[in-house]
Amino acid sequence: MPQRSHDVLVFIPTYNERGNVENICTQILALGLPLDLLFLDDNSPDGTGAVLDGLAARHPNVRVIHRPGKLGIGGAHLDGIAWAYAQGYPQLITMDCDFTHTPADILKLRAAAVGHHVAIGSRFMEKGSLPGWNPLRRLLTATGHFLTRTLLRMPFDCSGAFRVYDLTKISPEIFRLVRPRGYAFFFESLFVLNRNGCSINEVPIVLPVRASGDSKMSLREMWRGVSRLLSVFVLSVFSPSRFKLSPPAP
Repeated sequence: MPQRSHDVLVFIPTYNERGNVENICTQILALGLPLDLLFLDDNSPDGTGAVLDGLAARHPNVRVIHRPGKLGIGGAHLDGIAWAYAQGYPQLITMDCDFTHTPADILKLRAAAVGHHVAIGSRFMEKGSLPGWNPLRRLLTATGHFLTRTLLRMPFDCSGAFRVYDLTKISPEIFRLVRPRGYAFFFESLFVLNRNGCSINEVPIVLPVRASGDSKMSLREMWRGVSRLLSVFVLSVFSPSRFKLSPPAP
């Protein structure tokens, strides 16, 4: 696999996104930014991996990682973050492949990241940010936001994947404190970053319904997320050191 050719890496995990990968790749590259684009595919049965290999063959700044199966969205992000550190990227951008994250918003998210450890695209800063969402999905999203604000004392959009990380300011050891390999990765990673003094900035985004395919969020995954949220809350009260890096030895 080619090594780093730019200072910015855009990371996109995929599973059954054959109908989206080529279009999102085209739109990101059309921004004209000096960046590399890394896709990580979990052996999608719809042939996404083969399409991605074709994109990598055509574009010298597109890379692809293939995993043997569906190993979890949080695990995918941790693998992408570890790869970015290993290749020495100063800045990492993470986003979804289904066009709920608009590629053009990368520009304002990067602007919001200046002077901060992390910038997040938030669904909760402006009204009308969830066009086309059904009432149940709106309720579930609002409930998750309420729980992270109330239990974890974080006012941010904690469950979103559209982020910019300044890897020059964040120790890679911080991400080793994050345990979940599913969707709970998103709020726990932000909680750990916040607990370790990282500066977090938000910028409003619009999050439309996905362009094609089906949502990967299942009822089982939702229950796991709620269970993990309660566990993080209890641990943060009775074992707060669990989420903080140990201070260096004198």
